[in-house]
Amino acid sequence: MTPTLRTERLLLEPYTPEDEEDFVTLFQDRRVSQWMGDGPAAEAEYRALFGRIFTKVYAQESFDVWAVRRNGRFAGHAEIKPTDVAEGYEIIYALAPDTWGSGLGRELAGAIVAYGFDVLGLTEVYATVAAPNTASLAVLDRIGFEHVRDIAEDDGSVTRVLTRRRDAL
Repeated sequence: MTPTLRTERLLLEPYTPEDEEDFVTLFQDRRVSQWMGDGPAAEAEYRALFGRIFTKVYAQESFDVWAVRRNGRFAGHAEIKPTDVAEGYEIIYALAPDTWGSGLGRELAGAIVAYGFDVLGLTEVYATVAAPNTASLAVLDRIGFEHVRDIAEDDGSVTRVLTRRRDAL
Protein backbone atom coordinates (compact mmCIF):
# COMPACT_ATOMS: atom_id res chain seq x y z
CA MET A 1 0.00 0.00 0.00
CA THR A 2 1.25 3.44 -0.91
CA PRO A 3 2.34 5.16 2.30
CA THR A 4 1.73 8.77 3.32
CA LEU A 5 4.79 11.02 3.05
CA ARG A 6 5.36 14.47 4.52
CA THR A 7 7.71 17.26 3.60
CA GLU A 8 8.02 20.70 5.13
CA ARG A 9 5.06 22.03 3.12
CA LEU A 10 3.50 19.02 1.40
CA LEU A 11 1.50 15.94 2.24
CA LEU A 12 1.67 13.03 -0.20
CA GLU A 13 -1.06 10.48 0.40
CA PRO A 14 -2.89 7.81 -1.54
CA TYR A 15 -5.72 9.11 -3.69
CA THR A 16 -9.31 8.77 -2.53
CA PRO A 17 -12.30 8.61 -4.90
CA GLU A 18 -13.16 12.18 -3.83
CA ASP A 19 -9.95 13.39 -5.56
CA GLU A 20 -11.24 12.62 -9.06
CA GLU A 21 -12.35 16.16 -9.95
CA ASP A 22 -9.06 17.68 -8.75
CA PHE A 23 -7.06 15.04 -10.65
CA VAL A 24 -9.01 15.64 -13.87
CA THR A 25 -8.74 19.42 -13.48
CA LEU A 26 -4.95 19.18 -13.00
CA PHE A 27 -4.42 17.01 -16.05
CA GLN A 28 -6.86 18.96 -18.24
CA ASP A 29 -4.82 22.11 -17.68
CA ARG A 30 -2.75 22.30 -20.87
CA ARG A 31 0.10 23.99 -18.97
CA VAL A 32 0.44 20.71 -17.06
CA SER A 33 -0.68 18.09 -19.58
CA GLN A 34 1.64 19.32 -22.32
CA TRP A 35 4.48 17.79 -20.28
CA MET A 36 2.74 14.58 -19.19
CA GLY A 37 2.73 11.34 -21.18
CA ASP A 38 1.65 11.95 -24.75
CA GLY A 39 0.32 15.42 -23.99
CA PRO A 40 -3.24 16.70 -23.60
CA ALA A 41 -6.04 14.15 -23.75
CA ALA A 42 -9.83 14.10 -23.51
CA GLU A 43 -11.54 14.37 -20.13
CA ALA A 44 -12.79 10.78 -20.46
CA GLU A 45 -9.21 9.52 -20.77
CA TYR A 46 -8.20 11.29 -17.55
CA ARG A 47 -11.23 9.87 -15.74
CA ALA A 48 -10.30 6.39 -16.97
CA LEU A 49 -6.70 6.95 -15.86
CA PHE A 50 -7.91 8.02 -12.42
CA GLY A 51 -10.03 4.87 -12.17
CA ARG A 52 -7.03 2.68 -13.04
CA ILE A 53 -5.18 4.10 -10.04
CA PHE A 54 -7.65 2.14 -7.90
CA THR A 55 -8.42 -0.89 -10.10
CA LYS A 56 -4.87 -1.61 -11.21
CA VAL A 57 -2.17 0.38 -9.41
CA TYR A 58 -3.48 0.19 -5.86
CA ALA A 59 -5.36 -3.13 -6.26
CA GLN A 60 -2.27 -4.88 -7.63
CA GLU A 61 0.22 -2.83 -5.59
CA SER A 62 2.01 -2.11 -8.87
CA PHE A 63 3.81 1.07 -7.78
CA ASP A 64 3.35 4.12 -5.57
CA VAL A 65 1.16 7.04 -6.65
CA TRP A 66 0.11 9.99 -4.52
CA ALA A 67 -2.22 12.93 -4.35
CA VAL A 68 -0.11 15.93 -3.34
CA ARG A 69 -1.67 18.38 -0.89
CA ARG A 70 -0.60 21.72 0.48
CA ASN A 71 -2.44 23.29 3.40
CA GLY A 72 -5.13 20.63 3.05
CA ARG A 73 -5.82 21.41 -0.61
CA PHE A 74 -5.01 19.32 -3.66
CA ALA A 75 -1.82 20.66 -5.24
CA GLY A 76 -0.55 17.93 -7.55
CA HIS A 77 0.29 14.37 -8.43
CA ALA A 78 3.37 12.16 -7.85
CA GLU A 79 4.54 8.64 -8.72
CA ILE A 80 7.57 6.38 -8.62
CA LYS A 81 7.34 3.36 -10.87
CA PRO A 82 9.33 0.94 -13.01
CA THR A 83 10.41 2.47 -16.30
CA ASP A 84 11.07 1.10 -19.76
CA VAL A 85 13.72 3.73 -20.58
CA ALA A 86 16.21 2.14 -18.17
CA GLU A 87 16.37 -0.77 -15.81
CA GLY A 88 15.06 1.05 -12.78
CA TYR A 89 12.42 3.37 -11.40
CA GLU A 90 11.24 6.72 -12.68
CA ILE A 91 9.79 9.64 -10.75
CA ILE A 92 6.82 11.51 -12.17
CA TYR A 93 5.32 14.65 -10.69
CA ALA A 94 2.97 17.45 -11.62
CA LEU A 95 1.97 20.50 -9.63
CA ALA A 96 -0.91 22.89 -10.16
CA PRO A 97 0.28 26.05 -11.95
CA ASP A 98 -0.70 28.26 -9.00
CA THR A 99 2.11 26.59 -7.01
CA TRP A 100 4.83 27.04 -9.62
CA GLY A 101 7.86 29.14 -8.73
CA SER A 102 7.56 28.49 -5.00
CA GLY A 103 10.17 25.73 -4.66
CA LEU A 104 7.52 23.04 -4.26
CA GLY A 105 8.72 21.17 -7.35
CA ARG A 106 12.12 20.67 -5.81
CA GLU A 107 10.55 19.70 -2.48
CA LEU A 108 8.20 17.21 -4.14
CA ALA A 109 10.79 15.65 -6.46
CA GLY A 110 13.24 15.41 -3.57
CA ALA A 111 10.69 13.60 -1.42
CA ILE A 112 9.96 11.03 -4.12
CA VAL A 113 13.68 10.44 -4.70
CA ALA A 114 14.30 10.04 -0.96
CA TYR A 115 11.44 7.54 -0.78
CA GLY A 116 12.99 5.57 -3.64
CA PHE A 117 16.33 5.42 -1.88
CA ASP A 118 15.25 5.04 1.74
CA VAL A 119 12.14 2.87 1.42
CA LEU A 120 12.45 1.06 -1.89
CA GLY A 121 16.21 0.57 -1.48
CA LEU A 122 17.05 1.91 -4.94
CA THR A 123 20.59 2.99 -5.80
CA GLU A 124 19.42 5.32 -8.58
CA VAL A 125 16.22 6.80 -9.95
CA TYR A 126 15.35 8.19 -13.36
CA ALA A 127 13.25 10.97 -14.80
CA THR A 128 12.19 11.59 -18.39
CA VAL A 129 11.52 15.19 -19.33
CA ALA A 130 10.58 16.86 -22.61
CA ALA A 131 13.61 18.89 -23.69
CA PRO A 132 11.64 22.19 -23.82
CA ASN A 133 10.45 21.73 -20.20
CA THR A 134 13.25 23.86 -18.82
CA ALA A 135 11.53 24.42 -15.47
CA SER A 136 11.43 20.71 -14.66
CA LEU A 137 14.95 20.18 -15.99
CA ALA A 138 16.16 22.96 -13.66
CA VAL A 139 14.36 21.44 -10.66
CA LEU A 140 15.95 18.05 -11.29
CA ASP A 141 19.39 19.57 -11.85
CA ARG A 142 19.15 21.33 -8.47
CA ILE A 143 18.53 18.02 -6.70
CA GLY A 144 21.40 16.19 -8.34
CA PHE A 145 20.00 14.60 -11.51
CA GLU A 146 22.40 14.19 -14.42
CA HIS A 147 21.66 13.90 -18.13
CA VAL A 148 22.09 10.33 -19.43
CA ARG A 149 20.86 10.51 -23.01
CA ASP A 150 18.24 11.93 -25.33
CA ILE A 151 15.43 10.01 -27.00
CA ALA A 152 14.26 11.20 -30.41
CA GLU A 153 10.49 10.77 -30.44
CA ASP A 154 8.43 9.83 -33.51
CA ASP A 155 6.94 13.32 -33.67
CA GLY A 156 10.40 14.92 -33.86
CA SER A 157 10.49 16.05 -30.23
CA VAL A 158 13.26 15.13 -27.81
CA THR A 159 12.89 13.55 -24.37
CA ARG A 160 15.77 13.86 -21.92
CA VAL A 161 16.60 10.87 -19.74
CA LEU A 162 18.12 11.88 -16.40
CA THR A 163 19.36 9.89 -13.43
CA ARG A 164 20.10 10.57 -9.80
CA ARG A 165 22.38 8.20 -7.97
CA ARG A 166 21.99 7.61 -4.26
CA ASP A 167 25.42 9.06 -3.53
CA ALA A 168 24.83 12.30 -5.49
CA LEU A 169 24.65 15.50 -3.42
